[in-house]
Amino acid sequence: QVQLVESGGGAVQAGGSLRLSCETSERPFSRYAMGWFRQAPGKEREFVASISRSGAGTFYANSVKGRFTISKDNTGNTAWLQMNSLKREDTALYYCGVAILETPTANPVFYNSWGQGTQVTVSS
Repeated sequence: QVQLVESGGGAVQAGGSLRLSCETSERPFSRYAMGWFRQAPGKEREFVASISRSGAGTFYANSVKGRFTISKDNTGNTAWLQMNSLKREDTALYYCGVAILETPTANPVFYNSWGQGTQVTVSS
């Protein structure tokens, strides 16, 4: 397991944008897929997006497809989630995680490291 730190959350009006960052060391993103999940109050954690080890493959939840973009740098230590056209229903605590697979996955069972999360609040 590795330590992950999310940042970039905040309060924004509907239609606005935020860019979340996930930083770590030991270059886990160059060896495994990583992903973003979110959890709203009173709800279970849900998948948002995932990117493969190579960076060539991505996978998105239907609710964010076309609005969010997942990416990572070549160091294997930083990943991002660009969120555009934000909606109130995007309000949640956003987590990044490192998978035990090389391919993108929406199943949290295949993630073994998580950050503490960064809060995103979207108001109308």
